[in-house]
Amino acid sequence: MVDELNWAILEKLQQNARRSFADIGREVGLTSPAVAERVKKMEDAGIIRGYKTEVSYQKTGHQLKAIITLRAFMGRLKPFLEKVKDFKEVINCYRITGNENIIMEVVLYDQSHLEVFIDKLITYGETKTHIILSNVIEHAPVKKKSS
Repeated sequence: MVDELNWAILEKLQQNARRSFADIGREVGLTSPAVAERVKKMEDAGIIRGYKTEVSYQKTGHQLKAIITLRAFMGRLKPFLEKVKDFKEVINCYRITGNENIIMEVVLYDQSHLEVFIDKLITYGETKTHIILSNVIEHAPVKKKSS
């Protein structure tokens, strides 16, 4: 399903999902309708799962971005998995292997907001917080497997 042309289209869309099909078509050697058809097929197949707007957390008043891991207490993982969806601070959350059960990416207004948020989390388990200083790689595109 993901042939060379589809990879070329995916590459362009991952750079900028708002590009026109005509613009992408000119670069990959297809007509606008052919690009649209390929994109639709990739959407239908679940290869393209959606389109999102990237928002600057700093410009929205959030001064801190952090990674928080959680090692759930016995019997507290399932309640946490139900509750985490309600925490507006969490922008990404993953269930992971290893000593910790959960890793979250969060945005916070300041240190006192972080303290209040951690106080919510400690009823579910032991936390470790890592403040993000800067982004080294962010939203890197998914690339074709090398031959």
